[in-house]
Order: sequence, then structure tokens, then C-alpha cells
Amino acid sequence: QVQLVESGGGLVQPGGSLRLSCVASGNIFSASTMNWHRQAPGKQRELVASVTSSSNTDYAESVKGRFTISRDNAKNTVYLQMNSLKSEDTAVYFCNLRRRFFGMRQDYWGQGTQVTVSS
Repeated sequence: QVQLVESGGGLVQPGGSLRLSCVASGNIFSASTMNWHRQAPGKQRELVASVTSSSNTDYAESVKGRFTISRDNAKNTVYLQMNSLKSEDTAVYFCNLRRRFFGMRQDYWGQGTQVTVSS
């Protein structure tokens, strides 16, 4: 069983920065795609950023140029650097580990960390 633990959320002013971290247990991290999702009150969860096992990245249009996802396989950790934060970035951010196992998709989720952007 994989456990994911996020940290780094908090309250920040518009225009500020935060870095989220997510540490994974187990030994499948390096072979997995890591994603950050977010869910704002009253809205559906949305995929924010992804990094594959070969470190290819992808971003939602709303965060391109402001957020950067990265991974450190030696530490089983994925990061989300968030710059130029806006009020609309306020949400609970979830770390997700995704892999294919015998042809089936497996997803593991963290408990989420709150990010609030407000003056």
C-alpha cells in the first residue's frame, strides 16, 4: 500500500509563492506518474500538473508559466512550486500517484493540503 503525505500549504497574499511537497512510501514512486490536483469549494477536482516517470511535464492552462512540478526520485518526493498566486488558486491541493499495473490503472491519493490566497 502506498501512502502519500502532502505539506507546504498555507495562507499567502496574491502575488506570493508557495511550494508544496508530497512524500510517497513504498518503492513504486520512480516508475509512476505523479500529479497534483486541486479542488475549490463547490467545484470539481481538476488536474493542475503532471510529471511522468521520465520527467515529462504537463500543466493546466490556468497555471502555465506560474507553477512548476518536479520530482526527486531519491527522496520519493514530488514538488509543486507555485508563483504569482491568485485568489482563484485557492483550493485543497491533492497529490496523486498513478501507475499501470498488469494493464490496470492504479491511483493513490494524499489527504490534501489547503492553499488560501487572500489579502
